[in-house]
Amino acid sequence: MTTYLKKRFSYVFALLSIMALLVVSACSNAAEEKPAEDGEKDKAGSEETYTIQHAMGETTIEGTPKRVVILTNEGTEALLAMGVTPVGAVESWLGDPWYDHIQEDMKDVKSVGTESEPSLETIASLKPDLIIGNKQRQEAVYDQLSQIAPTVFSEALRGDWKENFELYSKAVNKEKEGQQVIADFDNRIADLKGKLGDQLQKEVSIVRFTAGDVRIYHKDSFSGVILEQLGFARPESQNVDDFAEKNATKERIPAMDGDVMFYFSYETGDGEATKLEEEWTKDPLFQNLNVAKAGNVHKVSDPIWNTAGGVVAANLMLDDIEKYFLEGKK
Repeated sequence: MTTYLKKRFSYVFALLSIMALLVVSACSNAAEEKPAEDGEKDKAGSEETYTIQHAMGETTIEGTPKRVVILTNEGTEALLAMGVTPVGAVESWLGDPWYDHIQEDMKDVKSVGTESEPSLETIASLKPDLIIGNKQRQEAVYDQLSQIAPTVFSEALRGDWKENFELYSKAVNKEKEGQQVIADFDNRIADLKGKLGDQLQKEVSIVRFTAGDVRIYHKDSFSGVILEQLGFARPESQNVDDFAEKNATKERIPAMDGDVMFYFSYETGDGEATKLEEEWTKDPLFQNLNVAKAGNVHKVSDPIWNTAGGVVAANLMLDDIEKYFLEGKK
């Protein structure tokens, strides 16, 4: 082979080698740049972002949150119902530190203080990728929370638990699962309404005792909303579209009358709520109520009928309704 041909062959071989390397490199880059499937991280670890409108504005979240801190009791129940165990949560208003009805599901969850005073230091130490709170409770520390992780706030904390639940399901990127939880509850309401039938005409009275305060609950309370969804009648004085009559005096005992009464006491351990409950329920005015004389006064759980305020408690309240109205009638 002549020197010229040898040089020419070497040149062509080198050129082909370079072209082959470029083709391999291009294929490799194309594979790396292939978009990740829905809900699946690509090789760079990124996911599709989404924006949540909430009580404090809007918050952008990257990917489905894996480490959620929740700052309300009802929010805790919302997460549990969607299969999400938070890494941190505020303590239940009653319990050590959780309500009895969620204790087992919360055994590995870190307490981050109370709804009124969450610990920013503890929250930060958990390295959350989402914080869910409430404007009514934690507006003053929203900016500080937002510096720790993307933060979403609900507006209020009474009445229909579904309003906040829908926001939370969007925030944790489990809207489909959330819709199923609500559908299951609504189906249960419809089924129970059918079973209750004429019993829905009974006027249901709701009363609460706390240390130094007696309340007669109206329609815009946790239990009031559920009774309304079921279609129960309410005593005229309680058939009001607000929260409750607070600081009731004994002169208001007649307003507690109805066909059936459910009452609950917020007992923190000092005995004061229980003492007030006994004083009132043994009072001659109370004993003279038609509902008391008929033996239709029932004490129920404060967390389930009022304080917890979430979907787990709502379903347990329906259990109680079935127990008191349908047991022995099947």
